[in-house]
Amino acid sequence: MRDARDRPTRLADVLLRDGDDCTWCRRPFTRHVTPTTDHLVPKVKGGPSWEENEVAACHRCNRERGHLSPVDWLAECERRGRHPDRARVTRTLESLSRAIADRGGQRRARPYLAAQLRRLTNTTGGRAGDPFESG
Repeated sequence: MRDARDRPTRLADVLLRDGDDCTWCRRPFTRHVTPTTDHLVPKVKGGPSWEENEVAACHRCNRERGHLSPVDWLAECERRGRHPDRARVTRTLESLSRAIADRGGQRRARPYLAAQLRRLTNTTGGRAGDPFESG
């Protein structure tokens, strides 16, 4: 199931939710640092084009991330001296997990998403939520 809204509308909604900086490098969006939507679960891994699977990212970070997993890219950003918004990534992945539980489908994305949530829990020491639990 695709999000019925077009990409510019989803981007506007993601910016309202996430704020006006890049999730990965935290640079504020300006005329020269333009926002894009970055799929946390990449399309090649079955990630849907839903707002719950997208975060605001600058073109540079979106391009450099490629198909790296969110957890691997968080670590790489930190290694490069950037200060990515781990909480935003965690919230968005948890939101995607709930959306998949509610809407169904996304068979290919489920194991990838569950693994990312487990890895986030292991690296943060917190609780990232139960994958695919609705509520």
